[in-house]
Amino acid sequence: MKKYTWSNRRFSLLHLTAAVVVTLLLTLAGVALAAWTVLGPGGLTLLEGLGLIRTSFVGEYEESDVIDNAMAGMIAGTGDRWSYYLSPESYQAEMEHRANAYVGIGVTVDYSREEGLSIVGVTAGGPAEEAGLQPGELITAVDGVSAAGEDREEAMDLIQGEEGTTVVLTVQDEAGTEREVTVERRNIESDPVSYEMLEGDVGYVQISNFFSRSADGLKAAVDDLQSRGARALVFDVRNNGGGYLDELTAMLDYLLDEGPILQTRSHTGAEEVVESDAACVDLPMAVLVNADTYSAAEIFAGELQERGVGVIVGVPTSGKGYSQQTFLLPNGGAVGLSTAAYFTGEGVSLIGTGLTLDREVALTEEQAAQLAAGTLEHGEDPQLQAALELLQEGA
Repeated sequence: MKKYTWSNRRFSLLHLTAAVVVTLLLTLAGVALAAWTVLGPGGLTLLEGLGLIRTSFVGEYEESDVIDNAMAGMIAGTGDRWSYYLSPESYQAEMEHRANAYVGIGVTVDYSREEGLSIVGVTAGGPAEEAGLQPGELITAVDGVSAAGEDREEAMDLIQGEEGTTVVLTVQDEAGTEREVTVERRNIESDPVSYEMLEGDVGYVQISNFFSRSADGLKAAVDDLQSRGARALVFDVRNNGGGYLDELTAMLDYLLDEGPILQTRSHTGAEEVVESDAACVDLPMAVLVNADTYSAAEIFAGELQERGVGVIVGVPTSGKGYSQQTFLLPNGGAVGLSTAAYFTGEGVSLIGTGLTLDREVALTEEQAAQLAAGTLEHGEDPQLQAALELLQEGA
């Protein structure tokens, strides 16, 4: 019987080891070539910088801070004010915002009082309402920590927490009587659209953002206002930072008759025109805007004006014309990068110009603060009153 030894096998152990080494070297070379092609010398420089910090830096540091600052600086280096970096914590908070849902107790507060956090709104059916909190009351402490003076912002952070946990608030009513209230933190859906009927049968619709459920909210609001006899509509998109383009186009399709309502051009040059069908809302409209009206909110106002069905009242807007795509990162954060330009239905860009106002009316600093806090009375709102005058003139 013939005996087999290592030396007379077709592939010896030495040959096998050499083959593995060569394969590994070729793989590494391929990875290096791909990295050079995709990242270029600049990207590899960033990686080398992180490697140097890891291997040679003598001081103490948090690697997450290094990465967060590097990413934020890199995005800022594009010179595009609309692109951004989100840390893992900021990304989770942003996702809650976009879902129009958050974990909390269901209160809106005003920071303007030195004595504490003034409650200006309580979410219907939320834990704060169930615990008996009311607008006009003052939160003076959170879990025994003062909510007055410079501690107000920290106190608001203490109110937030994980779903199912509780927080103890020291609350002072309008008569000055203090009590302690225990409130459970729960998942709360916030409504991006609120509305009411004003005098003269004018429907007032406030849109806080164009994220999840905003289009359905607008349709429900306008349907209800029309059923109650609305003869005109005022849309308030002041302090509205925009949102999703598909929510925007759903709103415009519902409000406007047949024709183009939005044009986009991607970074690759691909163009798209979004069309509305013939069904529409046949009412005169006005839109309230300010310097913090941008993105989808600007196009919303601009398209109603372009179609000749809406007037715009307020102050000059920012002039945004790029949409951002969100890219998730391995560290749990994300980059929002401008990847497309957008235009009105007729192809007009708002970049550098903003909206053309039918009537320019400014708020005082006090009125602007009240608007942000949700406490500006309609009768004391000069922008709303100017819009109502324009609608009356056009009637």
